[in-house]
Amino acid sequence: MKYSVSDLIYQGETSGVHNWDTLSGSSFYWHPDWLHIAEDMTGHNAAAHIEPAADKATKNEAAEAIVKHLNK
Repeated sequence: MKYSVSDLIYQGETSGVHNWDTLSGSSFYWHPDWLHIAEDMTGHNAAAHIEPAADKATKNEAAEAIVKHLNK
């Protein structure tokens, strides 16, 4: 099964950290200062790296990085 951004469930932002869940129960986190997607809210477990178009990644680029990670 291939994932798309529409398969992610955005859970909102807490203390600057954005959270997405998948239907299978996986959670992914991102903060605008991180160039990676994390598997925990602290950001210490990097799951995938973001390749931003500018100096800082955007929320959309973070979601795309999650999808790319899930489709590996």
